[in-house]
Amino acid sequence: MILKNIEKKEHNTAVFTVAADSAEFEKAVNGAYLKNKKDVYIPGFRKGKAPRQVIEGMYGREVFYQDAMDDLAPEAFSLGVKEGELRVVGQPRISDVNVTEEKACEFTFDVTTYPEVVLGDYKGIEALRTSETVSDETVDNEIKSVQKRNARMLTVERPAEMGDTVNIDFEGFLNGEPFDGGKAEGHSLELGSNSFVPGFEEQLVGMSAGEEKDIDITFPENYAENLAGKAVVFHIVCNEVSAPEYPELDDEFAKDVSEFDTFEEYKADVRANLQKRMDDSAETAFKDEVIRKACENMTGEIPEVMFEEKVDEFLRNYAAQFGMNDRDMTREELLKLFGMNEDSLKFSIRPAAEAQVKTELLLEAVAKAEGLEPTEEELQAYYEKTAKDVGATADDVKRYFGEDFLKNELKKEQAMNLIVGSAVAKSADEMDPEEAAKEMKEEFADEVAGEAVAEAVEQAEEKAE
Repeated sequence: MILKNIEKKEHNTAVFTVAADSAEFEKAVNGAYLKNKKDVYIPGFRKGKAPRQVIEGMYGREVFYQDAMDDLAPEAFSLGVKEGELRVVGQPRISDVNVTEEKACEFTFDVTTYPEVVLGDYKGIEALRTSETVSDETVDNEIKSVQKRNARMLTVERPAEMGDTVNIDFEGFLNGEPFDGGKAEGHSLELGSNSFVPGFEEQLVGMSAGEEKDIDITFPENYAENLAGKAVVFHIVCNEVSAPEYPELDDEFAKDVSEFDTFEEYKADVRANLQKRMDDSAETAFKDEVIRKACENMTGEIPEVMFEEKVDEFLRNYAAQFGMNDRDMTREELLKLFGMNEDSLKFSIRPAAEAQVKTELLLEAVAKAEGLEPTEEELQAYYEKTAKDVGATADDVKRYFGEDFLKNELKKEQAMNLIVGSAVAKSADEMDPEEAAKEMKEEFADEVAGEAVAEAVEQAEEKAE
């Protein structure tokens, strides 16, 4: 095969033609005959025994051409990409295939190519870095949550109060008839947890063990389609009321829940961990803002297919968390799995996908502009670090990912360190008020988007269960 011509066009597209000579095409045609002859019946011959010339005489000499071309196309594409030194994104399209009079075969491919971006300022970027001190209230709330997790539930002989846990049997009725999913026995429910529909838990306050009652509930408009906005009645039987008994916040508590001997030591450690978490979050937000600004300063036309592929990658990664690794699942099937649609996708996942694509383009361009080339020592350290992260050996990592891929990942990491390392951290007081407000707003928007993704994953997990 030979690459006959290649034409790079605007909007990151290219067209190239690869030709297989007559001998290559004849070999592919004969291969198609050998593969398909077992399924061909010709009168006068046993099934699968008819000569090629006879089959071609009956069905036309082009009868095996399509299979032959299908077999040759992947090799033709790979050769064109390699010899044309193309980086292709998305799926290629065969715009033309032609068998010449000399019985050679020519393929013409339309492809989308990896974009070339133009770097703007990426060194010395100024960005907001918040600096906060953990409050006493935050420390106390963290300790209270640990105290709550270590509480003992004791049966009480009194009416239920908010914060108690009731064990109930219930059955729901719509227009006097039971509805699917509206019945359970021996269900434990913490009052005030908001785990049931609005109004349900509040109406259980005051019930005692052995008591029965009916409660009226109207389902929210965004509930399951068959119950959305409907007024129903639940018959409730209260089996038991229990209340938490919280441990005292003293030295014994500290010994039970930590490695410390005194409560003051434990409290100091809680404060230190919360402060580290807060500082790490501020550092991550600072790095994200620096990279976002560097991406904004970069110019270049990015093919839409790169964003779409990244969205699909995110969706498949989420599905894989629940053991759903079928690569043939369509986007529509994945969205249904997560209880999402295209509109929610644009809000929750598309922004993150766009940001990651732009970041990868930025880091690759910076690595190239700076001539970043990891040393053998740096590469080996990176192999070992990656191996430790995934619980494998350095050799396993190299075999699985490939040394070229790992080297490129290390280059991007070095580019990230260069950009962030040269950045200038500013406090809110030091920055222009409008710019500081903008960064805080964007950080909040990222947090909201992250919560939306997390909520989608949580919903998918519930469905998987």
